[in-house]
Amino acid sequence: MAKGYWVSVYPAISDPEGLTAYDELAGPAVRAAGGRVLSRGARVVAHEAGITQRAVLIEFDSLEQAVAAYESEAYQKAMVALPDGYERDFRIIEGID
Repeated sequence: MAKGYWVSVYPAISDPEGLTAYDELAGPAVRAAGGRVLSRGARVVAHEAGITQRAVLIEFDSLEQAVAAYESEAYQKAMVALPDGYERDFRIIEGID
């Protein structure tokens, strides 16, 4: 079965410290849903129209598991904690077998 991935890039974060409340809720919600954080805010080398700001990659055992994690009550509570002034490009994608 192909794995599922959360891929998110934050082109604009006006208050990086404001993400703390979100991170404190999102991390446990992702782990409880079977997610594994592969990269979060690590170094980025951007090319072409790339963005060098915060990037996050999370792996799940399947696309369905990734979608269910996003829709979970625990993760939706984390979403409410996201601060004003952030911009995020968030996608759930299916890996290749």
